[in-house]
Amino acid sequence: MLRLAAAAILWFGLWLPPLRSGLESDMALHMTVQIPLLAVVGILIAPEVRRFEPRWLAEADWLGIPGIVLVLFSTSCWMLPVALDSALGDWRMEVAKFVSLPLLVGMPLGLSWQRMPPLGRLFVIANIISKVGALGGLYLAAPIRLCAYYRLDQQAEAGSALLAVATAAIVGAFLASFFGWSWRRPFRDAWKGHRAVATATDASPSLPT
Repeated sequence: MLRLAAAAILWFGLWLPPLRSGLESDMALHMTVQIPLLAVVGILIAPEVRRFEPRWLAEADWLGIPGIVLVLFSTSCWMLPVALDSALGDWRMEVAKFVSLPLLVGMPLGLSWQRMPPLGRLFVIANIISKVGALGGLYLAAPIRLCAYYRLDQQAEAGSALLAVATAAIVGAFLASFFGWSWRRPFRDAWKGHRAVATATDASPSLPT
């Protein structure tokens, strides 16, 4: 329930005009903050959906491939300049963005990611990084405006931001693979140690005074 509450708060917060207008007024924030956060809403929902997922649907998502294909297709659509223009110029496309990114990107990603083998996960990461980097290079090098609602300098800033995100993702993926995806282990071990100490303290007999 906490995940659902967090997802609802995040979604409604992104939808409220002050934050929505602030993020969409800048192309870099639109692409690197608002769109990923809408996908995070779906990722937060995914564990709750998995509890009620029919068995046939889980079996149909063989190795997570159908779900990840849906994720890649949906993200490719919202990376197109025409999609950004449509979302800013047509309220129906804006609603479609706020619905499709959680339901067609975040939620399938959260459901299918654990079903994928490691090689499949690496393929997905490489695909997303390459698309983000290529799009950033396109925005940065394009001599004309690709989005009617954003200036040329904003387009260049968005390109630089996307290239920075792609570079950070490459470095993060390399470090994660180098350390064996064990970045959570120190925190998990520390939490287990804290729980063990607390349990031992509660179970120890009190000394007479």
